[in-house]
Amino acid sequence: MSVRTRLHLSTRNQGVLVRILQVFMALIFALGLWLGHSGITVNAGVGLLVTFLPAMLNRRYDFTMDIALVLWITVAMFLHAFGTVPLPALDFLSPYGATWWWDHMTHALSSSLVAGAAYATLRAFDEYTDAISMPSRFLFVYLLMFVMAFGVLWELLEFYISVVGALLGGGTILTQYGLDDTVLDLFYNTLGGVLVGVFGTAHLTGVSDELVERLELRSAE
Repeated sequence: MSVRTRLHLSTRNQGVLVRILQVFMALIFALGLWLGHSGITVNAGVGLLVTFLPAMLNRRYDFTMDIALVLWITVAMFLHAFGTVPLPALDFLSPYGATWWWDHMTHALSSSLVAGAAYATLRAFDEYTDAISMPSRFLFVYLLMFVMAFGVLWELLEFYISVVGALLGGGTILTQYGLDDTVLDLFYNTLGGVLVGVFGTAHLTGVSDELVERLELRSAE
């Protein structure tokens, strides 16, 4: 039984939930502008744009993504944006600053999206061309290696953005909390990849099939 079945989430309800989360992200973006807080504004704005990517792909390339995957993307982006908001219940600290597990949770969710995209893309090429052969065991290793490499690049990006922000005297958009936090981030990144490799691949077959169809149509042109 899938998670959405257990939660009694119909396709329509999932679509409604996506829209609700997008509205909240727009409000967070507006709050960031009102407070003059670059971290809130950029994270909410970029996250909101990412949630509209599936709709853009559908309109421009006729690429249809399952609404459950759209919800997965939207939840990850919303939690990241919400984590930057100072809350009265947390003495006006953000969930990232006041809750030790928030950063790890969002890293695991974000890395699961990266792993999902990597899996769907590679499986599509595996199906499309005989030049690529990817046994299932190696595919799992590939997902872990890809997520770990992406995680290292992301940590470097966080570090240099923090350095630039400090030099310019502005607010931080992405924040690092030290070496221990970086190691834990990489661990939870890997955990997200493992979860996708073990449980998520069956739900990404439709995305791979859509990619194969797009590749075949382009080859036929």
